[in-house]
Amino acid sequence: MRLLLTGATGFVGRNAIVRAAAKGWSVLAPVRDPVRLARVLAADGIDASHVRPLPADPSLWPSPLPADAAWHCAGVLFERTLPAYLRTNLHWTLSVLKKVPKGMPAVVLSSLSAGGPTPEGRIARSETDGDDPITFYGESKLRMERAIARGFGGSPIAILRPPMILGARDSAALQLFKMARSPLRAKPGLREKWFSFVAVEDLLDACGAALEQAKDLAGRAHYVASPQIFTDRVLIRTVSSSMGKRGFNLPLPNPLLGALSAVVDAVPPLRNQLPSLTRDRAREIFADRWVVDASALEEATGWKARTTLATAIVAARDYYTAQKLI
Repeated sequence: MRLLLTGATGFVGRNAIVRAAAKGWSVLAPVRDPVRLARVLAADGIDASHVRPLPADPSLWPSPLPADAAWHCAGVLFERTLPAYLRTNLHWTLSVLKKVPKGMPAVVLSSLSAGGPTPEGRIARSETDGDDPITFYGESKLRMERAIARGFGGSPIAILRPPMILGARDSAALQLFKMARSPLRAKPGLREKWFSFVAVEDLLDACGAALEQAKDLAGRAHYVASPQIFTDRVLIRTVSSSMGKRGFNLPLPNPLLGALSAVVDAVPPLRNQLPSLTRDRAREIFADRWVVDASALEEATGWKARTTLATAIVAARDYYTAQKLI
């Protein structure tokens, strides 16, 4: 298998390369910084001869592209304006897909944020619910999905919408693990918040299953998640327990979080330290339920998530520990 993989130095992409190496696949990896890619491959013990870096600009790629399938895992998570999100999540994505040979199966990772929180009165959001993104990030992902539907109709492109992703090589959850070492842990909001998640290993399995059924899945986005759901309190407790720590949660009212996000937006050094705490992404923190039903994807592909929250947390902990990050 020759795989075109975007986002090769990110969380999902790094795990995808490890998976590809284990299967003996070769990887084409568009990157802005080949030196960083080399460091990532070395850190993960990957033979660099199996990974060919490509320029970030798809117009510079070879034609025809020497690949059998594509996984588009790249995306911008934290920006401060809609145009900044659209540059990568919409326009660059479309330029990538235009270089994919016609008929070649592809999987594109979107996000639950494109749909929005679970609708009021519902236990879980599904593909039958209307889309209602509440952030620029979610809007950029939704526009991407709609542009793919308009411009690539009939192409075997499967779009997956994961919720929170957990597991090894995740940089976003590192602050949660660092906080768990303290006897006092901040919890956003006064009320309990409910979440779906998917372990990165299960997500990669879903990508493989979706690739095989890409023609049948094309035309609409599918949610991909574990059947296990949890509250923010359970998440904090699970992380703390994995580290042998105990402590107390300190609920932070939403107005206070809103004020903090405004300060972070206004102070450049804080933006680098807390990239996820922007006024835009704070809107997602305020929502109380991000739960989805992935049964449509399960029925279409036979895929099913198998990793528990505790197992995914331990995988992240072991990676952070091995890298001396905690």
